Amino acid sequence: MAKKVLVVDDEKNIVKGIDFSLRQDDMDVDNAFDGEEALNLVKSNSYDIILLDVMLPKLSGFEVCQQIREFSNVPIIMLTAKGDDMDKILGLEYGADDYITKPFNILEVKARIKAIMRRSDRKPAVKDDGNTIEKGGLRLDLDGRRAYVNGREISLSVKEFDVLELLSNNPNKVYSREELLNIIWVKNFIGDERTVDVHIRRLREKIEDSPSNPHYIQTKWGVGYYFQE
Repeated sequence: MAKKVLVVDDEKNIVKGIDFSLRQDDMDVDNAFDGEEALNLVKSNSYDIILLDVMLPKLSGFEVCQQIREFSNVPIIMLTAKGDDMDKILGLEYGADDYITKPFNILEVKARIKAIMRRSDRKPAVKDDGNTIEKGGLRLDLDGRRAYVNGREISLSVKEFDVLELLSNNPNKVYSREELLNIIWVKNFIGDERTVDVHIRRLREKIEDSPSNPHYIQTKWGVGYYFQE
């Protein structure tokens, strides 16, 4: 079945170019040119991934991303202005899985899309009782890609789940930011290592009783992050 993609940008030439290129790879593409239109499409359709520009009429990309995260974990890639680090960090804070800076190479866009789709589609290796990982009050349903804390389901983005799955599958193993970028994002990812820090912070806010004094995800200062057994 063809993957369904939503492309959101108020620059029609950009949308047209992305649309054409993705259809060449047999993807089903919908387009939106403002934030309200994008949000309405997401509410009435099921998408495999969303490309979402930051600067949009009616509702900004940040507002759209934040509202989507209230009801969906669909992967979101933000399109940000070149060199605008604040847009990148804010996009991740609002729940985006990745970002691409403008102007971009369409081959990079397709590589990022395919990398995220592979990770969200893959069937994980069998762990623990067959398809779950349980550590204290934390439980990961690997096949369903759902996370629970003390029996309550929590909403994780694709990248947040990937990071948590990797760390919890390899307790006490320290991963540097660079290693996490290469494993979870795209190998030789061209971006800011703060991407990892933002996702770790968001994970702690969701799974830890006290994010400032975490029980699960620990920091080894100057080295990286690890999951405490």
